[in-house]
Amino acid sequence: MNRSQPREPQFRRVVVACDHGGLALKDEVLDMLGELGVEPVDLGTYTSDSVDYPAYAGAAARRVAGGEAEAAILICGTGIGMAIAANKFPGIRAATCSEEFSARMARAHNDANVLALGARVIGAGLARELVRCFCTTGFEGGRHARRVDAIGAPQRGECGS
Repeated sequence: MNRSQPREPQFRRVVVACDHGGLALKDEVLDMLGELGVEPVDLGTYTSDSVDYPAYAGAAARRVAGGEAEAAILICGTGIGMAIAANKFPGIRAATCSEEFSARMARAHNDANVLALGARVIGAGLARELVRCFCTTGFEGGRHARRVDAIGAPQRGECGS
């Protein structure tokens, strides 16, 4: 087994948020987290009424940045808008993933703490596998730690070279 692919979940608590486009997939994600032994925190949305995804991405990102949860999973039509919105918050490293390799590498090499999924891009079965990969892959550290630190430099007011 790859050292970045432990069997145990890496997170105790994961917040989950979606817009109206991700509502149907959210239940699969919540179920998968429960199966992994991870405490899911559902931040909505709870109806199919149209909502603005930045509000939900922000609510989740604030919880992760504030230490109330170790990670978040965000779901919208493509996952892209949610990731862009979440990445505006200090300490957030959101990755939009639609296949397992990217979900694994987002954790192993980039220490991603937010997974963004596109409900109009992937189905329920693949979403469950992406959640499993994301939640059970550890950060490899080493040379990657220096790079992850550099990602946060602009938010700390530091200039990169």
